[in-house]
Amino acid sequence: MQGEFLEAYSSRWDERTRLLIGDEAVERIRQAHILVVGLGGVGSAVVESLCRAGVGRLTLVDMDTIHLTNLNRQLIATRDHVGILKVNAWKDRIHQINPTCEVEALPWLLKDEKIPNLLELPFDFIADCIDTLAPKAFLIYHAVQRHRKIISSLGSGGRLDPASVRIGDISETSHDRLGYYLRKRLHKLGIYQGIPVVYSAEPIRLSAIKSKDFSKEKQSTVGTISYMPMVFGLFMSSYIIRQLIASN
Repeated sequence: MQGEFLEAYSSRWDERTRLLIGDEAVERIRQAHILVVGLGGVGSAVVESLCRAGVGRLTLVDMDTIHLTNLNRQLIATRDHVGILKVNAWKDRIHQINPTCEVEALPWLLKDEKIPNLLELPFDFIADCIDTLAPKAFLIYHAVQRHRKIISSLGSGGRLDPASVRIGDISETSHDRLGYYLRKRLHKLGIYQGIPVVYSAEPIRLSAIKSKDFSKEKQSTVGTISYMPMVFGLFMSSYIIRQLIASN
């Protein structure tokens, strides 16, 4: 009986979305192919909200497995999932929500030649949720070179105020050391502006940082509250969805 009920209503799961934005916009979302790189706290919220919005194809890139330390902020993290590759856990979860979504799960450390090779695919949008400096900079660089639309997340750690989260151009960001060093890397590559980013205007709590050297890849551990990475991720997915459904 339950199976018959689910089958009868399976075509109506996105009814509330259609009521808000209309059938044409829903179809644009369904036709979209989004690349999400980094499935931590921010990437988790991006994937979940894009899936529930009805995105038809997702490519997920992350080499990491789920750890106990992820439990405080990552949607996919449960004690039953510890040790499982994040990309595989997300593929299963996405298909539990929307079985028609095509998911490519890539357990990669994204660097060197993998970045330009991956970006040869015609993604409609890229969500950069990477938290290490070099691959983040080179992903943005190669996306710009290939005229791919991209939005990047800066640091959500060390902050508590969701009302301070913004979307702006990378040239406008403040109170973000990751953003500072990312801009320096991108300037060397000839990129000064034109990259939308999610960032917080709230000064970071220095007491939440174990190491303060943001210039050497991921050399710091930053304290994070449950909701802040999700807020960043929701800002990112909101930007992507609004871009997809905007009138030409």
